[in-house]
Amino acid sequence: MLKRIEFEAKNLQEAEKYAVETLRIQKDKLKLTVLKEKKGLFNIGSSSTFEATPNVNLAVEGKVYLENILNTMEIKTRMEVRTLSDGEEIHFHVESDENALLIGREGRTLLGLQFMLRNYLNTFVEGHLIISLDIGNYHENRRKQLEILATKTAKEVAQTRIAVKLDPMNAYDRRIIHTKLSEWRDVVTESEGDGEHRALVIKPKK
Repeated sequence: MLKRIEFEAKNLQEAEKYAVETLRIQKDKLKLTVLKEKKGLFNIGSSSTFEATPNVNLAVEGKVYLENILNTMEIKTRMEVRTLSDGEEIHFHVESDENALLIGREGRTLLGLQFMLRNYLNTFVEGHLIISLDIGNYHENRRKQLEILATKTAKEVAQTRIAVKLDPMNAYDRRIIHTKLSEWRDVVTESEGDGEHRALVIKPKK
């Protein structure tokens, strides 16, 4: 899952330079291993085959990354980190006296922090990690509110046979409602609009 490359270089300095440029990872976060050495006559043309991989624990790296951001904001926090699916999922949970500030309006600051964290940790891996960040149980509380809204609105649509367009929401919130109603027999959900104006419409099934 961690990035890995094999390549040939004349010496350690050349190997470090190549690995940093190719993997786009800081030198102090790299592990270089010599796999094979090729000796040239009188050391002319000598080279080695190196393996380069990130030398990081992703959960710890993510925790330190978040702590640095929060310390810059001068916000004291308590953080829990859980790793699932053999390290392919990492969940960060933060509590502080400034939860509202860190969550932001409609969770935008929280989603921004999660986006930054996800992008940073994905620089170390092939493919994509599943990264989630929750602050003050915002995601759990929001999910419950949206599921109640989805159920109430779906019942109205099923009874009246009139479609209802909900307020614009981000993709995460729309997905919660879509998932909640995906098995309903009487209604379907569709997204309409672009960007910040994209909203979910709950419609009666024809």
